[in-house]
Amino acid sequence: MFNALARRGALRRWLSAASLSVLVLAVGAAAPAVALTPTPGGPSSSFNKPGDLLIADQFNNRVIEVNAEHQIVWQFGLGPGDFSARSIIGTNDAQRVGPLTLMAGTGTPPNTVPGCPQGCADNRVILVNPAGHIVWQYGTFGVTGSGPDQLNTPVQSTWLPDQHVLITDQANERIIEVDLAKHIVWQYGMTGTTGIGFDQLNNPNSAELLANGHILISDENNNRVIEVNRQHQIVWQYPAVPDPSLLSGAAFASRLVSGDTLITDSNNSRAIEVTPAGKVVWSYTTNLQPGSNPAPLPTRAVRLASGNTLISDQFNNRVIEVSPAGTIVRQEGLLNVSGYSPTTTTAGLFAPYDAKVVGDYTGLTPPFGFRH
Repeated sequence: MFNALARRGALRRWLSAASLSVLVLAVGAAAPAVALTPTPGGPSSSFNKPGDLLIADQFNNRVIEVNAEHQIVWQFGLGPGDFSARSIIGTNDAQRVGPLTLMAGTGTPPNTVPGCPQGCADNRVILVNPAGHIVWQYGTFGVTGSGPDQLNTPVQSTWLPDQHVLITDQANERIIEVDLAKHIVWQYGMTGTTGIGFDQLNNPNSAELLANGHILISDENNNRVIEVNRQHQIVWQYPAVPDPSLLSGAAFASRLVSGDTLITDSNNSRAIEVTPAGKVVWSYTTNLQPGSNPAPLPTRAVRLASGNTLISDQFNNRVIEVSPAGTIVRQEGLLNVSGYSPTTTTAGLFAPYDAKVVGDYTGLTPPFGFRH
């Protein structure tokens, strides 16, 4: 799919803000845009700068862009006390698509955050412009369902090179690919059915499109990562037989250029890199520092172009970048301390679920058919 586009050189540069806006608004008749008031921390002169971090600050109900000085240069969401559609509630995932930001509003479970004791639903995947306006949306805010334009706990969204969106619709037990007119064009997993048989998932947590056209799925509660083709056949799996000592709570997986797979082994508090044969060749454990949460449940590990690994260490309330030798070279947030500030991460984060480097799609599905 996108490797063919790359070979032809058809999409080997960023789409401009203007052209991407035309693309999104062209489907306006079928998928009306929603305009919201720009959020505090709206785009600064350093917005979308390569090397900045884009962080899904989950229980602060926001997505932020952070520079090397720990300053927040852009924010979508009004903070931990806001549970309206003007924020992104319990966001698990975000990625930059040119000048736009794609994010998944997962919602917050009961008894998790102050101000929402019964839990608060979001159930949207949204594409937001730099001014904080939603230009495309799948899912209806606050509505839980599996019908047309409905989701139930979407935990990840991936922009595909053909301008579709791959959504991990967790509580509906499915991965769906939708076009901009909101049609489901492909699905893996039987809606509402939990299992480990053919075309079944158990609480899936992520899905990435691979260069060969297959989909790499973190099947969280089945304790496995699977690569499936479009005919719903599993062509690779780790571990070969689910074993919680090898992988427990598969939170995220990405395929590296080497052919290895980087996996967030959440319940075992680590990130691991495994070969196609299933041999672990690198690992990093996130709960060994003094003062660490004993069960931090890391949620995302992303390999960077530098060779370092960016880890969202969720309940340690931090994002860390570690070297191949396991040295922390950058940290956003405070170890095992939650906090909030609209201007800096030095005051803390609250269960950051996902972090990516702006402009770096190493191991990830590139949105425009090329790799940096």
